[in-house]
Amino acid sequence: MTPPSAGGPSQGSVSQGLAPQQPQQPPARLADIAVQAGVSEATVSRVLNGKAGVSGTTRQTVLAALDVLGYDRPVKLRQRSAGLIGLIIPELSNPIFPALAQVIEQVLTRHGYTPVLCTQTPGGSTEDELVELLVERGVTGIVFVSGLHADTSADHERYARLAGRGVPFVLIDGFSERIDASFVSPDDRAAMWMAIRHLAELGHEKVGLAVGPTRFVPVERKLSGFTEAAQELLGLSEEAAKDLVQHSLFTVEGGHAAGARLLDKGCTAIVCGSDLMAFGVIRAARQRGLEVPSDVSVVGFDDSPLIAFADPPLTTIRKPVEAMGQAAVDALLEEISGTPAHRAEFVFQPELVVRGSTGAGPSSGGR
Repeated sequence: MTPPSAGGPSQGSVSQGLAPQQPQQPPARLADIAVQAGVSEATVSRVLNGKAGVSGTTRQTVLAALDVLGYDRPVKLRQRSAGLIGLIIPELSNPIFPALAQVIEQVLTRHGYTPVLCTQTPGGSTEDELVELLVERGVTGIVFVSGLHADTSADHERYARLAGRGVPFVLIDGFSERIDASFVSPDDRAAMWMAIRHLAELGHEKVGLAVGPTRFVPVERKLSGFTEAAQELLGLSEEAAKDLVQHSLFTVEGGHAAGARLLDKGCTAIVCGSDLMAFGVIRAARQRGLEVPSDVSVVGFDDSPLIAFADPPLTTIRKPVEAMGQAAVDALLEEISGTPAHRAEFVFQPELVVRGSTGAGPSSGGR
């Protein structure tokens, strides 16, 4: 159904066929779109009629409101794409990746580009195969999220070969000095300090870390930050701190396995490398009859959508997804425009979000 112009509502199209005709939804009103977009009806009218005086961000907000309400955009507002941008992410099962992809796609769309989402799954297309497909389709650039660039055991020459083919790209989550490109990352070391400081203030003295495989750069950084913070804030030796680290997969099952081993070591609090791992740790605790947070505190990492509605609501380190996605697109578009890319890493500060999965530790007298 087509939304109204400023002059009034348009008539909906009538479908024909053998099936009984369904009642039609009434045309959208300017007021409905204005409420959804959080702007005035006059602004909606200017956008729908393609008039000047509206910022690009506001225009995109109004168009998003049309999409949410289920109405087609006016034909005259459908712009020709400035080009295709490939977005390669590891998976969709971890909600942080769709959240980051959505931010990147929205920013690209505001700049007139069409995002092409490519997902790697076990047994599916590899990163190299996806890159080849995108290059064959003539993409203008590529955004890599937690790809092989983050794997210290991978051959990073593939990125030099891609640059040699004249394809601009930017890399998120994982830095390598061997790759000449722009990187965007959260401060994983600072994140561990935030988590340990929070738990130390609650009275916890034996804090474990459940994290992914050591070959990944974000894991190396988390391990470094955790070890340093545990020595400084908990008074542990370096050896004792490393003994309270368990490596597994960034999944619920991985968190369950790592959490069980850390509980065996007597940890009263566990910091996790992802929110999914945190759910696994909570499951492991409950299987032992332990309550979260009265018996064991758990801290996640990412603050993926809906995490606040977990049981209990999860204390976690919020990854600055909005800022990281915007920075990645900005860096890519600069290179596409011919501006020499910043061959450096842009590091963004995470945020500790305290909810119900952390509580007083034994030394605080709370238990």
